Amino acid sequence: MSHTLNFQGFLDLAGVEKPSDDIINTCVRCGLCLQSCPTYTLLEVEPSSPRGRIALIRGVAEGRLPVDAPGFLHQMDECLGCLACQAVCPSGVQYGHLLEAGKAQAKAVKPKSTLTKLIEWPVFEVLFTRQAAFRLFARSLWLYQRSGLQAGVRGSGLLKLLGLSESEKLLPKLNDQFLHAQGQRYTPGFSTNGSTPKSKPKLKRVALLTGCAQSVAFAHVHEATINTLQVNGCEVVLPVGQECCGALHAHGGEIEGAKALARKNIDALDAANPDYIVVNAAGCSHHLKEYAHLLKDDPLYAAKAKAFVAKARDITELLAELGPVPPKRPLPWRVTYQEPCHLAHGQKITSPPRQILNAIPELELVEMKDSAMCCGSAGTYNIMQPEIAGKLLKNKLDNALATEAQVIASANTGCMIQLAAGLKDRGEHVKLMHIVEILDTAYRNDGRYDSGVIDAKAETAAKTKKAKLVATAVAGGAVLAVAAGKVIRAKSKKA
Repeated sequence: MSHTLNFQGFLDLAGVEKPSDDIINTCVRCGLCLQSCPTYTLLEVEPSSPRGRIALIRGVAEGRLPVDAPGFLHQMDECLGCLACQAVCPSGVQYGHLLEAGKAQAKAVKPKSTLTKLIEWPVFEVLFTRQAAFRLFARSLWLYQRSGLQAGVRGSGLLKLLGLSESEKLLPKLNDQFLHAQGQRYTPGFSTNGSTPKSKPKLKRVALLTGCAQSVAFAHVHEATINTLQVNGCEVVLPVGQECCGALHAHGGEIEGAKALARKNIDALDAANPDYIVVNAAGCSHHLKEYAHLLKDDPLYAAKAKAFVAKARDITELLAELGPVPPKRPLPWRVTYQEPCHLAHGQKITSPPRQILNAIPELELVEMKDSAMCCGSAGTYNIMQPEIAGKLLKNKLDNALATEAQVIASANTGCMIQLAAGLKDRGEHVKLMHIVEILDTAYRNDGRYDSGVIDAKAETAAKTKKAKLVATAVAGGAVLAVAAGKVIRAKSKKA
């Protein structure tokens, strides 16, 4: 049973952004966005479309709807934030900015239970703001997977009893070896393929954002990123002091937290004086490019953010700008490409990933139907709205598997986690790879390098010394995961 507090208009609170009237009024209600919207195409009801959601936002802004109206709150949760509507809008409505402000307003008026507060504090204030805490928690999950505890818990039926079996399937396999920023510098030796040039070309310096999930579950993608950038004449640095990009905070309505992380990353990555700032997760590279908007009213960081964004690149974007250096030997794979929403729609980057794949001799790129339609991951959407997310995932995998490709390529962490869970559920053994991993394989096939570039010494030592501490952390991590699952499931049912 819902209760309405009848707040008229959007809240005027410090740290809670209000949707812009200028953006709201840009929408002319033409409806060209409807067929691009995943929720509208599934549900076919007006409120579940971009036009319908903007109408609700307009209703609250004009005082015709209270900000805690059930319909408004529901739609702020139901929207995937895939930005497909923004990409096709002829009026140029910046829907993503409206949505984030709307979510912040919705979050401010929703009542929170004590348990919800206990979960949100470690997530937003500790795990995704302090990399050391995140790594420790991730290592506890690594032990949960490798010790056999995960298999035991799954077999016991406990997860099903708690209603967590579907959510737990989304936990990606964590790397044995994490890769986090410690000031590492990787410089190409220019002795690959048995030849050394007479003079070294001028290197481009690239600062890599290692991120949160990428550093513990996709360290192999970081390795491929570092390798391929070196082949393409770049010095890669991993500046200390960087944190999570802040997308989780922004999408969750924690705008002030997102701003704080943006400032830290600007300071840390700019300190390396890079030519480019690169990210290999499309959702994160999109969010980095939003720093200028996020900090537009900050007198100390507005100009810094604008300069920072000018250097920011998705890894596929940068490799395409650099060439890339074409591999020489054939890689006769049949590959289909799943386009991440925040790459194709948010950044309008569609050609560079294909350019990279088409540069590989004998690789056959087979386009899938609706390659740019959302897969249902959308941050935590697949946990909060599992029914809609599941339908979108089914459609995506049906289209991908219909190509009979050996490899499904993507360029975003969240998409790859979602697709991997879906493929495992179906019992499919199709390879799932980041585009940069495929290019790295082609370069490795050329004999450009024999091994990886990650120095595991510090991480291995840390694992040995902290074994007891990690074992203790498993218990705490498991309790937190169970509690979080209960809260998320309860929220999903209410939505």
